[in-house]
Amino acid sequence: MNATELFRKIFKLEPAYLASAPGRLEILGNHTDYNEGLVLSAAVSQKTDFAMSPVKGRICRIVSNMDESIIEIDLDRVEEGIKKGCWSTYIKGVICEIRKRGADISAFDAAVTSTVPLSAGMSSSAALEVSALFAFQKAFGLKFTKTELAKIGQGAENNFVGVQSGLLDQFSSIYGKKNSLILCDFRTNEVVKTVPVPEGYVIAVVNSMVRHTLVDSDYNVRRKSCENAVARLKETYPEIKALRDVTTQMLEKAKDTLDFIDYKRALHIVGEDERVLSAVKSLDKSDIKSFGKILFESHESSRRNFENSCPELDYLIELSMSLPGCVGARLSGGGFGGISIHFVEKTKVAEYSNRISTAYKLRTGIETVPILCELGDGAKCR
Repeated sequence: MNATELFRKIFKLEPAYLASAPGRLEILGNHTDYNEGLVLSAAVSQKTDFAMSPVKGRICRIVSNMDESIIEIDLDRVEEGIKKGCWSTYIKGVICEIRKRGADISAFDAAVTSTVPLSAGMSSSAALEVSALFAFQKAFGLKFTKTELAKIGQGAENNFVGVQSGLLDQFSSIYGKKNSLILCDFRTNEVVKTVPVPEGYVIAVVNSMVRHTLVDSDYNVRRKSCENAVARLKETYPEIKALRDVTTQMLEKAKDTLDFIDYKRALHIVGEDERVLSAVKSLDKSDIKSFGKILFESHESSRRNFENSCPELDYLIELSMSLPGCVGARLSGGGFGGISIHFVEKTKVAEYSNRISTAYKLRTGIETVPILCELGDGAKCR
């Protein structure tokens, strides 16, 4: 049942507006965002739909296809009863962030449906935030720019859900373009360009099914290590502001001045920024093989230098190198478990998915079902 059908079933009317926003994948640029670096991401074909109509009064009613129960939000008491782990918190957070910026919305009825898998590294939360925002923008005459909408979604995550995320998820969901990747600059917080990908390929998302353990502490330790590297490198290169400003050559010259672990972490980040630019050049020439090679190099750097992989993810990448049809693969997202992405020839993806899941279960005893993703367009509302 789609969002329009669900709205019709519950509220006995046609919705006035239908907004859609896709999930996203980090393609290249691992942990570069908080180092003011570059990231290649993609909007995917899986999406969240938000069908809605303005109503009188101060009570908003929202129904989801997860259980078809109706959640009510009192616009006069939005911040009351916010619960972490409840999907309605994202909507409440969005409303509060809109108000912080001097705007507001009226009451509404809405139905939400989604094909973005939960807990699969595809940012179902940003898809929900962005779909709601695009509907509110159209229904209530809001005048936010796309970047401002992304920051509202980020604010909902940071201030209400308690996730200290950047803008990558919202940028990808908003600016996505079919059959293209998105080049994001996290120094200027903008989308620089879209990068077409040759036709005939699909992304297989293979979940290691290994839960992120100690992610917060691991994340914080690595972030601190990057900061330590910058502080020490400033003694040699006072002009730098972040690892974004450092080249591999600069890092190697100053290697002896750095703690070895800080050096390895910095080497990964600096290398990732350079790999993003190399990947863009490869795709601009439709050189998918070179692009795939860069993905493999990125994973190897995650494994050796940033040490945010795990044996199960490493095995999935090892498998990808031996199976026909895959041009490149790597872990995606924070690491320490979670998902891997595999660029696979569309004509071979069914066999590839079957073989990699079978081999993975034989080695680990873990069942995983690859999720096939096309590169999709960004959010819209009609």
